[in-house]
Amino acid sequence: MDLDLTQEQEMLRTSARDFLAKECPKTLVRELEEDQKGYSPELWKKMADLGWMGLALPEEFDGMDMGFMDLVILLQEMGRNIVPGPFFSTVILGSLPILFAGSAEQKKEFLPKIAQGKLILTMAVTEPNAKYDAAGIELRAAAEGENYVLNGTKLFVENAHIADFIICAARTKQGAKAEDGVSLFMVPSGSGGIKIEVMPTIGADKLCEVVFDGARVPKKNMIGPADQAWPVISRVLQHATVAKCAEMVGGAEAALDMTLAYVKERVQYGRPIGSFQVIQHYCANMWTNVDTSRNILYQAAWKVAEGIPAERDVAVAKGWINQAYQFVTERATQCHGAIGTTRDHDIGLYYRRAKSSELAFGDTDFHKEVVAQQIGL
Repeated sequence: MDLDLTQEQEMLRTSARDFLAKECPKTLVRELEEDQKGYSPELWKKMADLGWMGLALPEEFDGMDMGFMDLVILLQEMGRNIVPGPFFSTVILGSLPILFAGSAEQKKEFLPKIAQGKLILTMAVTEPNAKYDAAGIELRAAAEGENYVLNGTKLFVENAHIADFIICAARTKQGAKAEDGVSLFMVPSGSGGIKIEVMPTIGADKLCEVVFDGARVPKKNMIGPADQAWPVISRVLQHATVAKCAEMVGGAEAALDMTLAYVKERVQYGRPIGSFQVIQHYCANMWTNVDTSRNILYQAAWKVAEGIPAERDVAVAKGWINQAYQFVTERATQCHGAIGTTRDHDIGLYYRRAKSSELAFGDTDFHKEVVAQQIGL
């Protein structure tokens, strides 16, 4: 297992970092936090022109035919720059279910449009019970003629308010196990019987409550076979968890770099504050957390990309990186002193993202339980 980046991945990282530094400054990030849509159509188009939406899609669907590891490198840079918008929800949560389980017609119709940046998608899994397992899927989908009728509520649906389609996990029957009877539907967001409301969050990311009240979806919009979608959902959630870890590691790297630069320049009592032992120890611990997180991330991402069973590795990665990102941003805020607590300083952007990212795809306690099960407890 070689976790070193290839020459092509180094080039991707460098080009992405340069592009985002120029096209997505923190002033734009702050503007989009207050914007109702939460993304810039101009930036979205430029990213599409670079081929980023189709980075990991096959060439036959207008993709670049690169791998999941390459996508992880790109997401790491997006996390470093806190890129707002529907890239994650469209590329990870939207295209992967279609790629993994969609029919030939669905792939042909939707994947090229995703690669070209012409569609925005998201996925609705979590419900008010706040579970990321099959038992948490309670929203009902009842067959009625040529349609399914959906009733129930989904929470924390990323960018649902701007999505063209919501890929919704629903229960189509009660089986002997919770995994039985779960199906996936591509629901046009403009369908009748759907109410979408953006929820206020500490990260100012656009997470939505989506209420389905008699929403009708054609049977042809089902992704994969009826009642057997949980393995697909589980696979997508595993990829999404690693992808979120990549964003978090990128954010932690940026917070560390900002802090190291600041403590070398900030002078107090006639010397840079980085010369004081307590600050040195803070920064050493931050560096250790970032470096460890990066290695754990790459190991989990490599296994997922290679199709190697990685449930324990992914749980270890998310559980660790949840805490590491928070630790790094907390210490970064302390090292910056009073200015680090203001809304005007960039470090606060990362601190808030660390808090909100912890809950995405399972908090630390959730993943500790997964690890415990994986080691036979």
